[in-house]
Amino acid sequence: MNTPESVPTTHRLRLARTLLRILVLLPWLLLLLAGSYALVRFVPDEPVVHADPVEHFKYGSTGGERASGFPYWIWQALPTVCAEHLPGPGYASLGLIFEEGRDLPVGVSKRRHLGIDRVFLNCAACHAGLVRDTPAAPARLVVGMPAHRFDILAFQRFFFECAAGPTFSREFIVPEIERLSGGLGLVDRYLVYPVAIALMRERLLMLRARFGFVSAQAPWGPGRVDTFNAAKVLFNFPVQRLPARERLGAADFPSIWNQRKRMQRDDGERMELHWDGNNTHTEERNKSAAFGTGTTPPTIDLAAISRVEAWLLDLGPPAWPLPVDKTLAARGAALYAHYCADCHGASGSDFAGPKVGHVTPIADIATDPARLDSYTRDLAVNQATLYAGYPHRFRHFRKTWGYANMPLDGIWLRAPYLHNGSVPTLRDLLEPAFARPTCFVRGGT
Repeated sequence: MNTPESVPTTHRLRLARTLLRILVLLPWLLLLLAGSYALVRFVPDEPVVHADPVEHFKYGSTGGERASGFPYWIWQALPTVCAEHLPGPGYASLGLIFEEGRDLPVGVSKRRHLGIDRVFLNCAACHAGLVRDTPAAPARLVVGMPAHRFDILAFQRFFFECAAGPTFSREFIVPEIERLSGGLGLVDRYLVYPVAIALMRERLLMLRARFGFVSAQAPWGPGRVDTFNAAKVLFNFPVQRLPARERLGAADFPSIWNQRKRMQRDDGERMELHWDGNNTHTEERNKSAAFGTGTTPPTIDLAAISRVEAWLLDLGPPAWPLPVDKTLAARGAALYAHYCADCHGASGSDFAGPKVGHVTPIADIATDPARLDSYTRDLAVNQATLYAGYPHRFRHFRKTWGYANMPLDGIWLRAPYLHNGSVPTLRDLLEPAFARPTCFVRGGT
């Protein structure tokens, strides 16, 4: 039987035990809540999906955001924070194309990864451009054509120089993100973005050092890229110690229409692809190109890449938009059939020709060898290790000794001409080399 004096004591003991249980369980409860938050926030890996194949090409992910993506709000903040490293206002000054109502340019995709939206380049950054049917007509976007305005080296240098400067820090970037986004939560303001800024800066400075050899090169200009020297960096080649002729292979972006027709040539073999014909399989060529969008073998989004590949099989260029003089065209057709068709196809839609898709030796062409020299046997051997252990391991890259004869589909959209973009117009291309312009402006619309 409880006495009046023992009741408060018993109550206090029960209360103490309850508090003790709470104190014991509270850390576990907090851990459970934190773990649940982290699970919901940081585990999902979700790209922005576009049902329409054209929109998917322009804005869909290749998987590059996983390893190489820039946090979306940092991407949006940097043109203001590092404006001195841009040639003009925003990313448009680098030649990226913005469609009305879009917050990202054509060729930039978005994916939710590790708790934040990340963005990076996709195929359209290099393979979509603007054209005007007449000087007074509005510019229209054409997918599959070379991105003749995009200055990818200036794009690269913008991020490298920004990261090396004093404003690439949370003190400058977080307030700009707050202004643009309308405000950040406590976790984002004090944890997520300060960490993201530090990690992004560290990675950019590492890449800046590894790509230091590029700083000694003259600007490539818009519409051009040095594809395979970037690959040498990824394979840890000592690029600075390579022969000078191997260190600069900048060439024009190609068009990418009619991929199905490029799978076979007249002799039944596959066409030799890339400017130098160093691969005959579009599937490998596409996965190799995806490295330029930030992918790696573990991070590439194969389903997304496959969607683009399937769509490109039969995507053709738009027709020439202006009237054609049929009399002149008939005269030109006879000349073309006699002098050009064997190497470049019967027409822009008929790729038949005994030399189409074959490599012509550099000794016969006697043209600029820089792009050819930059791709070496050592690089081809290293590329054969890519995707080792996967069903799609690279097996078809090899060194060649010339440039491939290409079909001329959509040729009116592919200026300037030749692999190095050294000829401004088709009319100039028909002139002897000594009579062609030696200086012209490129990258306009």
